Amino acid sequence: MRAEIIKVDPKSPQREIMEKAGRILRGGGLVAFPTETVYGLGGDGLNPESSGKIYRAKGRPSDNPLIVHIGSLRDLPKLAEQVPDGALRLARRFWPGPLTMIFPKTRTVPYETTGGLESVAVRMPSHPVALELIRAAGGFVAAPSANRSGRPSPTLAAHVAEDLGEEIELILDGGMVGIGLESTIVDFTQAPPAILRPGYISREMLAACIGQVELDPGIDRPGTRPPKAPGMRYRHYAPQAPLTIVEGEQAHVADYLNDLARRERQRGRQVGILASDETAGLYQYGLVKRVGSRETDGDIALHLYQVLREFDQEQVSCIYSESFYTRQMGQAIMNRLLKAAGYRVIQVSQSSNKL
Repeated sequence: MRAEIIKVDPKSPQREIMEKAGRILRGGGLVAFPTETVYGLGGDGLNPESSGKIYRAKGRPSDNPLIVHIGSLRDLPKLAEQVPDGALRLARRFWPGPLTMIFPKTRTVPYETTGGLESVAVRMPSHPVALELIRAAGGFVAAPSANRSGRPSPTLAAHVAEDLGEEIELILDGGMVGIGLESTIVDFTQAPPAILRPGYISREMLAACIGQVELDPGIDRPGTRPPKAPGMRYRHYAPQAPLTIVEGEQAHVADYLNDLARRERQRGRQVGILASDETAGLYQYGLVKRVGSRETDGDIALHLYQVLREFDQEQVSCIYSESFYTRQMGQAIMNRLLKAAGYRVIQVSQSSNKL
């Protein structure tokens, strides 16, 4: 089976296309679709067989919970046993949008969707195609990112086809997504609530709305307990070539990577270098790709996964990335890069910048 790819208007999706996609989901099939964050792989969130299909299509560990997407705040009580006041304030402020919240689940939600947990992750996306699909499907769409487990998340329909084109029925092509990194996840099964995955909505934005918000210690270090949210234990977002982050003063980082890439070229190996717009010109060797400007870090978030996939297409032997501790989305960007790198980080200084 090869997925059918249908172009859909991202601002005003055609009703007949959405009705077709909704029928597939109601019948237990899988549909990939754009959200404002990344493309999602959708199935009926209340159908355990559909959730099983999602895990099999992605090659995803069955204890890694799925996010259930809703199209109306009125549907939240059908999924969540308890919804604290703080969660309602966040929902009214940030839904629809790139925020996922975790609650104790109702009996309606199958364990196949929650990875065996007694909690459920819920989000209301803002992308018009996503919202129309949720409504056409009956209101509850379980949807992780539409990629092979562990690979960079898809920001274009072509990425979905590359990873899952043989596994699913339909891909709705709504063009490039708007943010490029997965939603912020906040756990409301504890008090105070804790961020389990950073995203576009920062800790400061959350705290301004509800007060104290903790950072879960497992955000940047995988633990041994079952993951409460996607991306907390397993290797994620990774290109095929090994990725390493290089940190230090920018001049020292450039010297180090130029020397490394030159030596690797002499050995017949191509090194990929992930750089910002401001620093790309410092590199004289290697395959250098710009990910965006540090002044507008939304560009870095939007293009990160796309550039990692481009390195795969170029078949580089290894990838080295600058770090991007930028003002607004730096924590989310570095969270994804660290996981993609398997936490491989090199610190360089003036005395150690030569290999």
